[in-house]
Amino acid sequence: MATGRTHRTATRSRGIPEATVARLPLYLRALTALSERSVPTVSSEELAAAAGVNSAKLRKDFSYLGSYGTRGVGYDVEYLVYQISRELGLTQDWPVVIVGIGNLGAALAGYGGFASRGFRVAGLIDADRAMTGKQVAGLTVRHTDELEPLINESGVSIGVIATPAGAAQAVCNRLVEAGVTSILNFAPTVLNVPDGVDVRKVDLSIELQILAFHEQRKAGEEAELREAEAAAAAQGGTPRADAAERPAPVAKKRTGQGPDGDVPAVMPA
Repeated sequence: MATGRTHRTATRSRGIPEATVARLPLYLRALTALSERSVPTVSSEELAAAAGVNSAKLRKDFSYLGSYGTRGVGYDVEYLVYQISRELGLTQDWPVVIVGIGNLGAALAGYGGFASRGFRVAGLIDADRAMTGKQVAGLTVRHTDELEPLINESGVSIGVIATPAGAAQAVCNRLVEAGVTSILNFAPTVLNVPDGVDVRKVDLSIELQILAFHEQRKAGEEAELREAEAAAAAQGGTPRADAAERPAPVAKKRTGQGPDGDVPAVMPA
């Protein structure tokens, strides 16, 4: 089987926008679920709803892949699964190294979704010598001294950093120097990398903070509504009573035609 180190997809050279690339895994997840239910075809509206995007955007994204579906029939599910998988490079083997085998790193090592999507965890690395030789998810943890040999012997091109923030940049530098050109960063810090190296950052605390913002906003809106209801009840009315109870304007009598001949000279307010 081909490995990711020597067989790269040509997504960028083909001019597929990064925003479209970011949505392809969403489509693939929805299509895989349909395939598992033996659904043969799907409309753009159905697939867009399952992926959480609008249908016009989905059709535009698929046009970059050269897939336009069939009018009145929709898209062939199995063909789209193959087409998107190929575009994402998931029809080949991608060896991955995980650096930092704490709670998060160990959980990632045991994640079953990697193998089913074309990613093979080729090695686990940790700086703690007490971890060296331990078995995690069926793999032996190796010390950071063995990082470069592991990358070279396994043809690793994707590195996963699950270390504390203070160690992440040094690990990143070693990965890049050893030839790794794609990094998934779980450490709560920003990594500096040279041109040609792609970094995707996963920061759970930031996602939680965004959710906290939305929760706070919803709580504020609910508080405002309760205050409005209480004020309205004190005045014997309903919320926004001033607007609801304002008398409708009285239309003036139409006295003739407007200058265009078909519009009343005096319009109702």
